[in-house]
Amino acid sequence: MSRRAWLRAGLGLLAGGQVVLGLWILLLPELFWKWPWVSHLPPYNEHLLRDFGGASLALAVVLCAAVVAMERRLVLTALVAYLVSSVAHLLFHARHLEPLSAASGAGFMALLGAAVLLPAVLVWLAADGTAFREHAPAPRRPSV
Repeated sequence: MSRRAWLRAGLGLLAGGQVVLGLWILLLPELFWKWPWVSHLPPYNEHLLRDFGGASLALAVVLCAAVVAMERRLVLTALVAYLVSSVAHLLFHARHLEPLSAASGAGFMALLGAAVLLPAVLVWLAADGTAFREHAPAPRRPSV
């Protein structure tokens, strides 16, 4: 599989995850709140959950645009935006594991760590530009 194909697949995976998460939170916020990794947080707040769901879908839009366009600046912008969100999410939850069992906390941290590692690897794949050069359009010749 080419570097470009790996990059597109990874972006698609991140986008799909954000679509599922965003729709779950927007359409069924109470069900999301009952998820064991979430329910130990402060009291249910529908407004904040729906804002989070909307932000997740907004990030999915940018990731989907990157999947379709496969333009270097858009891909890197989408991935860095995802990284900012996922690093902040990981750091918050790393400080609030007390209510979880050791196994549940470890699983949660593994999931959140993967949400940081995958986009970091994709940034590495995209950074040197070779994934974009192999499919770049031929330069136009000036017409005479």
